[in-house]
Amino acid sequence: MRTVGLSLGLALLCLLRARAEDRGVAGLDKSKIAGKWHIIALASDSEGYLQKKDKLKMAMASVTVLGDSDLKVSFAIPTPEGCKKSEAIYKPTGIPGEYYSSDRGNKTVQVLHTDGKTYAVILAFRVKDGKTYRMLRLYSRTREVRPKITALFKKFAREKGFTDKMITMLPSQEECSLDGA
Repeated sequence: MRTVGLSLGLALLCLLRARAEDRGVAGLDKSKIAGKWHIIALASDSEGYLQKKDKLKMAMASVTVLGDSDLKVSFAIPTPEGCKKSEAIYKPTGIPGEYYSSDRGNKTVQVLHTDGKTYAVILAFRVKDGKTYRMLRLYSRTREVRPKITALFKKFAREKGFTDKMITMLPSQEECSLDGA
């Protein structure tokens, strides 16, 4: 029985690694995701998000790779009350392209796809009050992305079960940024 369990565990690990390779994140060079990003688009199943999605604007994120493979992610998010800034540390889970943070609620993020230079598609899971919420984000080095990348984001969103009503392309904004990022 122990051999069967070990075999199944190894098969699952190989499947996860193959999925990561299919996503374009196996062997992800973390230094390529470091730096400043614009959050161009979102898709979420959170009721709070769905109620205010038409009022949201483009946010910014800055990713710093820490010495022990952790990622420090700083956010600047425009809100009606002003620019909200926050920071979280994400630790690798052992699955290529997946990180976990317990800052401000339990959150797991997966890099679904990236070209390592200009864009990244990130899926986040957050557990709050016993319920799991999902959010897909399109990160870009610039404020605008090619239509091909927008179409790729929407394809991933639909594959993950997000409807068109859950997807938002965020308008650009200048008033909220990460100083020095």
